[in-house]
Amino acid sequence: MAYGSWKKRLLIFAFLFLTLFFSFEFLNIASSQTTTPTPTQDNSQAVRDLQNQINDLQNKVSDLQKQEKTLSSQIAVMDSQMKLTQLRIDSTKQQIIDITLDIDTTNKKISNLQNSLTKLTGVLMNRIVATYEVGTIQPFNILLSSNNVSNFFSRLNYLKIAQQHDKRLIYDTTQAKNDYSNQKSIFEDKKKKVESLKENLEAYTAELSQEKKDKQALLTITQNSESVYQQKLAAALAEQRAIQQIGSGGGNAVSAGQVKEGDVIAYVISGKSACSSGTHLHLEVRKNGGLQDPSQFLSNKSVTFDNSPDGSFSFGGSWNWPISDPIYIEQGYGMTYWARIGWYGGGPHTGIDMSSPSLAVRAIKDGELFRGSISCGGGSLSFVRVDQSDGIQTFYLHTVR
Repeated sequence: MAYGSWKKRLLIFAFLFLTLFFSFEFLNIASSQTTTPTPTQDNSQAVRDLQNQINDLQNKVSDLQKQEKTLSSQIAVMDSQMKLTQLRIDSTKQQIIDITLDIDTTNKKISNLQNSLTKLTGVLMNRIVATYEVGTIQPFNILLSSNNVSNFFSRLNYLKIAQQHDKRLIYDTTQAKNDYSNQKSIFEDKKKKVESLKENLEAYTAELSQEKKDKQALLTITQNSESVYQQKLAAALAEQRAIQQIGSGGGNAVSAGQVKEGDVIAYVISGKSACSSGTHLHLEVRKNGGLQDPSQFLSNKSVTFDNSPDGSFSFGGSWNWPISDPIYIEQGYGMTYWARIGWYGGGPHTGIDMSSPSLAVRAIKDGELFRGSISCGGGSLSFVRVDQSDGIQTFYLHTVR
């Protein structure tokens, strides 16, 4: 009777011990936080140093641009801008190098995680089978089959260790899956960042090439002469002010009646007219008072472009051109070379400058013709305007009837 009572108490004690142990083990493992890697947001020291240099140089360029415009100050701005662009190129290259190294590290992590996940999954499947087989043996049967108390607790301890290991494997497998998913996400983000940086690098490289051409063109046009620079700068600013006044209704324009598309409405002034460096037609387009890019209206055709750094402009409209072939484009619309070097007070070129061996200027569309002139640079800038039947105004400057 005493022996049976002892076995009963021992069995109860064993059940209580195992229940408490596994409860605490499960809570400890479940409460652990899965640690997943996060991408670093800090750039390398080299990138930070380059960015500091970029910020300093940006401030210098800004200060130079506020100075009185002279040939030397403009060259200083250009030199500083080229240095600034070169620093941006260097910074972008360094970022690409840093991220490429990160991608290599992430690739290795992903490979290791894939191997770990495969191994853990395999071990876990084997352990689930083993644990199930062990777990089907009741503690009472273990007790009855044990030779002594020491053997009983050894066999119970094996069951405890097996179950504990299973819980750890489940936890590790879950963590490995989370880490794998996170590393894959980091990898994709870094690949996209590299592609974006490469695009920036191409843009900066093209920008630097353009800036070098701009400087060379400025030196060629001005013959590295301060007086020539000031003359051209003054003429450009005067022309800009005159064009703005004409666009706002200035110039005392007087109606000359109706015209049809293709009618000769004026002739380009041969030689140098007021605020003009030579024989050319300045074509400007306005709609509802707002400036428009003439390139979007003029039909596409073969033209010859000026040798300035701007290259070429595309045309994609349906309008006939106001002058006859062959056509020579001296300056396009927008932030052209002349505008970039500040000859229009920082604003864009508002039309297209073109020329042709034939000086006749023809109406682009039907409408009412107006003739006028305005003071410009000590002379008189003459022009014609057509208020077209489609609601658009076209201006033809440096012309005479």
